[in-house]
Amino acid sequence: MNWSSREGRWFWATLLLSSISIVAVAFAAWELAESRFFRDVDYVTLHYLYISRGVASSLLLAAWAAWYVQRQRRRSEEELRQSREHYWRLLEVSPDAVALYDAELRVTEWNAAAERLYGFAKAEVLGHRLPTVLPDMEGELQEFLRDAQKGQPVVEVETRRRDRRGESLEVQLTLLPFRETPGLDLFLEVTTDIRERVRLRQRLLEIEKLTSMGKMAAGTAHHLNTPLAAMLLRVQMMRERTHHDLCQPDLERLESDILYCQQFVRRLLEFGRRPAARKEPQPIADCLASVAGFLAPALDARGVRLSLDVDAIDGDQVLADRNLLEALFLILLSNALDAVVDGGKIAVRCCRSEEGRIEVRIVDQGCGIAPSELPHVFEPFYTTKGPGKGTGLGLPIARNIVLEHGGSIHIESQPERGTVACVELPVWGPEAGGAGP
Repeated sequence: MNWSSREGRWFWATLLLSSISIVAVAFAAWELAESRFFRDVDYVTLHYLYISRGVASSLLLAAWAAWYVQRQRRRSEEELRQSREHYWRLLEVSPDAVALYDAELRVTEWNAAAERLYGFAKAEVLGHRLPTVLPDMEGELQEFLRDAQKGQPVVEVETRRRDRRGESLEVQLTLLPFRETPGLDLFLEVTTDIRERVRLRQRLLEIEKLTSMGKMAAGTAHHLNTPLAAMLLRVQMMRERTHHDLCQPDLERLESDILYCQQFVRRLLEFGRRPAARKEPQPIADCLASVAGFLAPALDARGVRLSLDVDAIDGDQVLADRNLLEALFLILLSNALDAVVDGGKIAVRCCRSEEGRIEVRIVDQGCGIAPSELPHVFEPFYTTKGPGKGTGLGLPIARNIVLEHGGSIHIESQPERGTVACVELPVWGPEAGGAGP
């Protein structure tokens, strides 16, 4: 208890007044007893009675004061206990991760939300150095601590922390000074998981970027398509008129280059113009077989073997636009064909997941994709193929088609060991909770 506070002064006043009252009552009772029973005693006996009265009054007063102080102490301890329990409950039910540590980052408090977010149990971190700070974020945290010591709270700052597995987490951090006792500076860190917020923000930025690029692509394609068609027609006419053997290779090269430019322009138009899909129940096995048949001449020309395993989904349907669905698989199989060497293998494996989705895995034994390039394969105009061999629009178009049909797509690859393109689409039908067209 703070004795200099209002409550402390009231305590002392109450104790003093009650003590005076007890002494007054004791002396009055003793006087009555003396006047009734000890009026005729001699001087020596009376002297001892006075001493006994003083000693008895002192003992009574001391017993009363001790009882009163102990009662007040128990009451204060009970209030403190209830206050601490209230504090603990608030701390434990907080949805945000809370950590309390000193200037050396030794943890003195760790709540349940912090255990869930970072994976470290409370017993593991108490008394130890804060384990969630990434090495490259140490400098930033020290700067935050200096600001907090100067009385400048760090509020809702986006930063990164790591969990028990060492994975980086995007969090929103608030750091406040917390002085529990004089001379001991503690810091209260409150962090909120914002990974989903960051993901949505990145997705919105990506959509905005794709929208801008789509508009640019559509305008560019519109202006290029007509002159390219005229150039191609003139080159073909020149080939028909020219019979000089020395000119034929050059004309063939020109025709090939113009055809490549036309293909690029068509991809730009597909990327820029997104017509409304006409979705109907489509047997996915038939779509795969149709695309495989279309690619059969190209596969045979290079001696590439394509195995199609669709038994697990035979008869299953997806609600999709047939043209878009075939375009999706044509892009993925064409990429696989470009990746494998002559005489290589491509496998298409299908299965039905427990969540009512069809999984199509297109596996090739080609050159693979480097880990540094893998995160960028769905970016427009990014290609791992050589000059003149890829537009960088195939996979972005494929992803747009998959997302438009409520599915997901991801790429797994290792250099020199091949690539797996995995597509998941929801099954259509009454048993899958789907609806008719």
